[in-house]
Amino acid sequence: METISRALIEQKGKDAVSIPAGPIAKYPEKVLQFGEGNFMRGFVDWMINTMNSKGLFNGSVAVVQPIKSGLVDKINEQGGVYTLILRGVQNGKIVNSKEVITSISRGIDLYAHYEEYMKMAESNELRFIISNTTEAGISYNSEDRLQDEPPASYPGKLTALLYRRFTVFSGDIEKGLVIIPCELIDRNGDNLRRIVLQLAQEWELGEDFVKWIKGANYFLNTLVDRIVTGYPKEEIQSLEEELGYKDNLFDTGEIFHLWVIEGDSKLAKELPLEEAGLNVIWTDNMKPYRDRKVRILNGAHTMTVLAAYLYGLETVKECLDDKLINTYMKKGIFDEIIPTLDLKEEELARFAHDVLERFSNPFIKHYLLSISLNSVSKFKARVLPSLQEYILRKGKLPEILTFSLASLIAFYRGNEIKENCLMGKRGAEDYRICDDMNILEAFKGYWSKFKGTKAEIDSIVSGVLARTEWWGSDLNEIAGLPEKVSEQLFSITAHGVETALKRVVIGN
Repeated sequence: METISRALIEQKGKDAVSIPAGPIAKYPEKVLQFGEGNFMRGFVDWMINTMNSKGLFNGSVAVVQPIKSGLVDKINEQGGVYTLILRGVQNGKIVNSKEVITSISRGIDLYAHYEEYMKMAESNELRFIISNTTEAGISYNSEDRLQDEPPASYPGKLTALLYRRFTVFSGDIEKGLVIIPCELIDRNGDNLRRIVLQLAQEWELGEDFVKWIKGANYFLNTLVDRIVTGYPKEEIQSLEEELGYKDNLFDTGEIFHLWVIEGDSKLAKELPLEEAGLNVIWTDNMKPYRDRKVRILNGAHTMTVLAAYLYGLETVKECLDDKLINTYMKKGIFDEIIPTLDLKEEELARFAHDVLERFSNPFIKHYLLSISLNSVSKFKARVLPSLQEYILRKGKLPEILTFSLASLIAFYRGNEIKENCLMGKRGAEDYRICDDMNILEAFKGYWSKFKGTKAEIDSIVSGVLARTEWWGSDLNEIAGLPEKVSEQLFSITAHGVETALKRVVIGN
């Protein structure tokens, strides 16, 4: 079976997959992309492909492999083309689309061909730099030097490229770039800019270069959202038989996508993502959108998964399929989380409905135990702000969010640590509780002498809530919270999770 290539897809298209008709246009390389993994190919490169297909952008992507090992060889072997499958639930209907992506022009291994990478700095067509180098990618490395080929860190590589561009174009203000990081850290553009400026000073590249960085280049803060599940290993044989070709870069993801970009709205005309019909928001303040995602999407996960697992479920989709957990989740989102956020209620409700459709995606198995990793820090970031804001705005304790805290304490019940995890028990079945070792040791201590009394539960709750290093403050100081959580936790231990859930959800 032939491997997908530009020549292959320029032949007659197949009904099973969306393939461009006729020769593939050769667009100028307007985008330099750090990161060639599944997410960028299933998100950014798909978006650029969509803009190109509508005649709105007419630009291609040169992809840089930011570490020594990666996929650039496969990208170049296939001429930059690959198949993307997007599937899920949209407006209540199952969607399963297959599309050939042609927006990547080539891959560059800067460890083997550093000068090829640096030549991109001299391009008149280059306008955008987009990256996803993992959360650790935007970090300062004191050992980076301009003379390194390449510097070790992503900011070091970027600074070297920008300095070459500044030098070649003699500091031309019109040759600045729009730099759009997709790494999942808060204020990613601001952090990247700060490190680049720090390196420029340490490398003694001159005040004129520093001024050019500040005055000619845009570092945009962003928020990205799409689950990209990557190479469909379990289905690859049947997919290749269906499509009639091999594809070593097959990528899969969910239908939902969102890109929030904080920056000058005039840049939206240069990168017409919204005009192409994509779910992209240009804004001068991304905080409300970040809060929306963290509180509703991530918060719903953290609020639900521990109780749902103890209840007997295994995956997120099972949570939507189960009437009791479904009701629990919806009450938590619509009655307790949404009232704490500042965007328009209809916009928040629409986002929440999208989230629930994403959770019900039959093509993705999202295991509750996987999501349970590091639940203490997740609760602090994702759920606790909603709980505290609800009390502030409503003057009372939220039922679901407090129950989720009780469920967390119940989930972290274990008396033995094995292979760096605390061992919990669900019925006759053992499960692994994975978190920071200090947290696991603390919970082991809290539960070690538990015999079933309410007084012991009161003591456990008081101890957990007092952990300021976990929560940022002593939660015992929130009026009524320790009593409420203790009551709910005792209900879980004395009567079982299902009974406790019903009391909270339907009042039984």
